[in-house]
Parts: sequence; C-alpha cells; structure tokens
Amino acid sequence: MISLRNARLMRGEQVLLEQTDLTIHKGRKIGVIGRNGSGKTSLFACLTGQISLDQGDLDMPEGLRIAWMQQETRGHSRSAVDHVIDGDHRYRAVEQRLMSAEQRDDTDGIVQAHSELDRMNAYDIDARARQLLSGLGFSTDEFDRPVSAFSGGWRIRLNLAAALMAPSDLLLLDEPTNHLDLEATLWLEQWLNRYEGTLLIISHDRGFLDRVIDHVISFEDGRLILYRGNYTAYEKQRAERLAQQQAMAEKQQRRRAEIEAFVARFRAQANKARQAQSRLKELDRMQEIAPAHIDSPVSFRFRSAEKLPGELLGIDGGVIGIEGNPLVSPVNLRLQPGSRIGLLGLNGSGKSTLLRTLAGRLPLLDGKLDTSRHLRIGYFAQHQVDEMDGRQSALNLLQEADPVAREQHLRNFLGGFDFHGDRVTEPVSNFSGGEKSRLALAIIAWQQPNLLLLDEPTNHLDMEMRHALTVALQEYEGGLVIVSHDRHLLDNTVDEYAVIREGRFREFDGTLDDYARWLQAQQQVDATAKATAPDHASSAEPPDARSRRQDAAARRQAVAPLRKEVRVLETSIDDLNRRLSGLEDSLADSSLYEPDNKNQLTTLLQQQAELRSELQHIEQQWLEKAAELEEH
Repeated sequence: MISLRNARLMRGEQVLLEQTDLTIHKGRKIGVIGRNGSGKTSLFACLTGQISLDQGDLDMPEGLRIAWMQQETRGHSRSAVDHVIDGDHRYRAVEQRLMSAEQRDDTDGIVQAHSELDRMNAYDIDARARQLLSGLGFSTDEFDRPVSAFSGGWRIRLNLAAALMAPSDLLLLDEPTNHLDLEATLWLEQWLNRYEGTLLIISHDRGFLDRVIDHVISFEDGRLILYRGNYTAYEKQRAERLAQQQAMAEKQQRRRAEIEAFVARFRAQANKARQAQSRLKELDRMQEIAPAHIDSPVSFRFRSAEKLPGELLGIDGGVIGIEGNPLVSPVNLRLQPGSRIGLLGLNGSGKSTLLRTLAGRLPLLDGKLDTSRHLRIGYFAQHQVDEMDGRQSALNLLQEADPVAREQHLRNFLGGFDFHGDRVTEPVSNFSGGEKSRLALAIIAWQQPNLLLLDEPTNHLDMEMRHALTVALQEYEGGLVIVSHDRHLLDNTVDEYAVIREGRFREFDGTLDDYARWLQAQQQVDATAKATAPDHASSAEPPDARSRRQDAAARRQAVAPLRKEVRVLETSIDDLNRRLSGLEDSLADSSLYEPDNKNQLTTLLQQQAELRSELQHIEQQWLEKAAELEEH
C-alpha cells in the first residue's frame, strides 16, 4: 500500500497539491487524470524519489520495485535489444558480478551468480526483450541496430520496452501510447492487462484507459480525488457531481440539447446496420457524460464550408509512394461531403503517404486523381507542430490564413481553443506541444475546409481538447479521412474504415473490435506461415490460410457494390435532412403566416411535404439495403 498524508507539492511558486490524502492499494491499475500542468508528471517524480514533498508524508513499502518510462534517451551505440535489457537493472548487476567472478576465477562467485540468474529466469531474457520489441512495432532487422539510428519517437518506444522489461511491483507510464500506432497500442493493452503489479498511467487516450484501468486519480483544485472504475465510470461520477452545481446548470442543459440534436439526426438513418448501431450507442453514452466536460476551457467548431460539392475528390487505380518508389496500389477512393473514413494499418504501411497524396503534397505515381474546383482541404500532418514558425504568434498565424478578418473575431475564435489575453500574441516558440497542436487545429478550423485530412491529430492533446475535437468532428458536415490510434475518437467520428496492409488498400467492413480480431487472426496466419515454411520461402502462406484469405477477399468484393449503394443513400439522407432543416427554419418566420405571404407559405409547405415523402422513400431503401448488407 502507498499513501500520501497531508501532502503539499509545489513547482516553483505554483502549488500543485495542498493538504492531500491518497491511498493506493496493491494491484490496482490507475489512470492519472488532469489538465496539462496540473502536476501529474511531478507526482510520478515524487513517487520515484526524484523530488520530495514540500509538506506531509509519503509512505511506500520497503523493497518496493519501481519501474518507470524515461521520456528522453540520447543516441548511443548500444543495440536496441541491449537497451531494453538494460531496463532490468538487477539482471545487469548480477551479470556484472558473474563477469567479475569469471575474471577472478572465483568458483563460488560464479556458482552464486548462476544460481541467482536461474532464480530470475534470466536465461531467456534476450528472447523476452525481442518479443517486447516486436510487440511495439520493431522489425527483426532493427533489433540489433544502435539506439542512435532511431528517431525520437522510436527511442520513446525503446524506453517503454525497457520499462516493461524491468521486474516491478509498481509500474509508472507517462503517455505510453503517444508514439504508438493502433496495432502497437492493442498489443500494449493486452500486456498491461496481464501485468500483476500496481500500475499508474498518465494518458489522454480514453479508449486505452477504459480497457486497462480500474480506478482513476483526478487532479481537482489542488486535491487528488480517487474514483472507482475506468475512465467512462469516472466521467459519469464527475458528471453527477458537477450536475449538482447550480452555477453549471444552464450550460449543462445547452450542451445536452446539442448532443441530443446530433443523436436525433443520426438516428434518422441508423436503425439497422451493426456499425451504425455501435456508433449510436457511443453517442448515447456521450450524452450521459457530457456534464463531466462542462467546465472545459475548450469549445470550438469547424466553420461551415462555403460550398459542399457532390464529390470532393476521387482516385482511380492510384499508385502512391515517395520519390518514385511505389508503396500502395491500387487505391480506388471516392470522397463526398459526409464521407467519414478511418484509415487503419501498421506504422510504415503508407497511411501518412496516402494522406499527403490526397492533400496534394505528393504526386500520384500512377492512376487518376480528380478534384472538385470547390475543394478546400484542411490537412493536419503528424509532425505539423514541428514546422511552425516559432517567431510568430498565434494571432499572426491566424491572420496569415485570413488577412481580412477582424482581429477581435480572431481573438474570440482562439479563445475557443483556450488561448486568451496576452497568450495570443506570445511567440509560438513558448508553446508546449499540446498548445501547438491546438493552434494547428484552430488554423485549419478557421479556413472552412470541406475535406479534413487528419494524421494523428490527438498527439500531445489533453482529455478536454480530445473531447472538444470529437464533438467538433461530429458536427462537421464535410468529408473526413483520419489516421489515429485514439479508438474513442474513431468510434465517435467515422462511419467506415479502410485498411492498408502488405501494399494493398481496401475497405474494411466492420468495427474497430472486428479489426482487432482480424488483425490478430492475420498475425497468427503470418506466424504459422513463417514457422512451417522452408527457409528459402519463409514468407509463403499455408494453402488453407491462403484459401481462407482469398475467400474473404472474394466476399468483400461481392458486397462492395452493396456497401456503395448504402453510402450513396446515406449521403442522400444527409442532404435531404439539411434541406428540410433549412425549410423548417424558413417556416419558423412568423411573417410568413400573414395574408400577403400566403402563396410563399403554400410553396414552402408543398416543398416540405415533397422532401419528407422523398426522405421517407430513401430511408426505406436504406433500411432494406442495410439489412441486406448485415446478412453478408
């Protein structure tokens, strides 16, 4: 058991914790929640002995083994495998004693060291390190590369592997999924669910937390509040607390009404299909937890696009790659207003390359690309924050995007992204990674895009900004293609998925849970093929596995036209709902009901009846096609 009593913790002149009590029981898996700068990392530093409490007591069991994830690693010549094994300090110490005993020809020392290594199950440590590296996305030919050969993000993965390698009773992980793709995140979830010690995780990935933790520690007004359950349970409990505060009542009801309206619009076209049902369930749950975010400093919308053409962009027979080297083919893709696609695939499979091609940053190597003359793209690159001119201010950068906009309008808009007062005129070089990401999204949102291409937009974002982004994307009317390892964001903002695997781009008919199962099956097939194939043909598949994959591909191909019909009908339903909404706004004008406007009123009422009839007809078609698709 770990306990804090009457704890006070400061950073400089800022008080992070004041008169705080907390008890952490053995074996709990806890998510540590709080806004950026609230003190989460400082709490970890206190638990690891790097800093001390300014007041109060911290009690920890004697001999407690603590492992934590380093945030930075300088380049060095040790191999990736050795770096991971270095995480087990006890093993390295015994290994050093063994080497010393061998040099002295100390038989007793050699026997004692081997006995200790045997008790530690240390003879398979190299294999365990390689398994960790493989699970976190490293290829076998990278295991023996020097750490200096890896980029910053991959070095963070090495640090994560080193922390997992260390035998521990308490494991502290600070943003472990920030540099992971979805596949590595799924692997990490499984590893942590098997971990038997006490786990504390700082993360802004709520889906990841939901599947790993059983308690939440929340930084609230200088206190640590312990909640039972996962992140969703925490939101509901916090929502109940905030709902009782009268000062928040009006704002809470307004937010509830916004979400109810969105759910109602979606319900009109989503009664049958499994994926639609799944998303509707998520939206209903979001309505329940909305009050937990009432006091969020962030609230924004993507400004409505001036024009929404029937088709935004299309690729036929596309070949994508870099500098003439093909990476993915063929790519066949049509994007319309209302298209919402989550792009799945392993790191390096070509997801970012495809987004860069769609954004016009890379040319097609082959095939045909058609774009609407009214196309306006909002592109968020994975490393966009590193490309910002640090000498400019947030206000300057937004003014560059729209030189004719009034300064006060720009300031008001930046306020929705939690940039206020003098902060809007400070150099961007003073901003954190999270603030730069918020600013990049603000600039995109201001430009009124009708197609959003988002490559890992949640990196560096805290929980409140991720929630605000989810809400904004739900209300967005244009097309969307997104790459993200944040499963909650994907669950709540996309309607369909596409996957890039082994150089092929294809639609994926299913949910993220289906994808996780499919990915596991594919990995088992690959492992079986590798284990059973002769050395000269290690990549060959067993005939039965190949046959199953070919059958599955044939089934997907057979239902592709049906899926396309369903999407076309959904686009029509969206369009009719928008037109009906506009008509109903016009009919709400009381002046229409004066005698002089009788003819105009009659025309509008007739148009309304025709649209409702057409909507009912198309919805019936949609239900029939969706049910037919479900049968497949």
